[in-house]
Amino acid sequence: VINGPDAPPLDDGAHVEEQNGIAEPKKKEEVDDLKKELDMDWHRISWEELCSRLHTDIKTGLSQEKYEEVFAREGPNRLTPPKTTPEWIKFCKQLFGGFATLLWIGAILCFIAYGIQVSKYIDPPEDNVYLGAVLTFVVVVTGIFAYYQEAKSAAIMESFKKMVPQTASVIRGGKRSVVDAETLTIGDLIEVKGGDKLPADIRVISCSSFKVDNSSLTGESEPQSRRNECTDDNPIETKNLAFFSTNAVEGTASAIVISCGDKTVMGRIASLASSLGTDQTPIAIEIEHFIHIISGVAVFLGVTFFILAFILGYEPLEAVVFLIGIIVANVPEGLLATVTVCLTLTAKRMAKKNCLVKNLEAVETLGSTSTICSDKTGTLTQNRMTVAHVWYDMKILKGDT
Repeated sequence: VINGPDAPPLDDGAHVEEQNGIAEPKKKEEVDDLKKELDMDWHRISWEELCSRLHTDIKTGLSQEKYEEVFAREGPNRLTPPKTTPEWIKFCKQLFGGFATLLWIGAILCFIAYGIQVSKYIDPPEDNVYLGAVLTFVVVVTGIFAYYQEAKSAAIMESFKKMVPQTASVIRGGKRSVVDAETLTIGDLIEVKGGDKLPADIRVISCSSFKVDNSSLTGESEPQSRRNECTDDNPIETKNLAFFSTNAVEGTASAIVISCGDKTVMGRIASLASSLGTDQTPIAIEIEHFIHIISGVAVFLGVTFFILAFILGYEPLEAVVFLIGIIVANVPEGLLATVTVCLTLTAKRMAKKNCLVKNLEAVETLGSTSTICSDKTGTLTQNRMTVAHVWYDMKILKGDT
């Protein structure tokens, strides 16, 4: 049961340890607890018991002293951000990860071969220096290009969060004021009107034609009416609760905040989502497989001709240069640049259609998708359905979508 301030703290199913603003990975037990069916009794208990638990009043709200005490214990009303990767690590992954590693090895081998030639010849050929420089240039330029594209998308996503700071109308000690939504805490008495985004999980005290859009939470496309009576034992289905991040479509309501931040229903979902690991994209798997094949072929041919060079009487240094030359020759230098440019061009085409690509490799993943399974409209669409085909007069006519 999700308890009030008086009761013992939660079994931390929805607790996320935070250090320096970065969420730490959750233990398996915590993730399993988040997966359990939501169990709370805020919607069933009487107003007297609710006010007793939260030390609040349904007319005057929390006193200022009690608010400061509860806020100090509960913390800000915001979701714990997922663990972020430092920018320099992202840049290094673009510069040295995947296929770029093979090109770096090729460039280093070119410089080693040139060094061997310098030690042996008075006027050594400079082919290996030029090839090593070209390989280095290709890797660095494509790495910077890919990092810039992803960093630009990430910056746009961050700017969306800062566009309009969310506020809430709250009553504390009988005084009404508009405050930053992050400063709310459990027990606060708030007022909500049509067009507002709900700042926390709330229990409705009184309302007038109050409806909320739960499509982001349950996928229901139709606005759901709310009233101050418990209508279902399931907290998601009952009419006297409304949830964080859903939108008030019409009407007005006054309500008591019962959960904030990570302890809200949406907070539990966000905690579960952030605990998921990331799998390799299809193109990353293919490139890794390709690297293994090319590396194997290059080393096999290089060693084979190295042995043949010895058998044919070449000097050891010449045989080593021959070995390095064959290995480098098998590295497809243009592949990395080609893949990066193709994915970037596709990402820019999608950006023109208002689709922001955060990861370049995701472009190919979307392209390889054959089926999307969805339970209802609103989950992946804009809550709008369009007629695509009409059967009329024994003919199928195509509609304008």
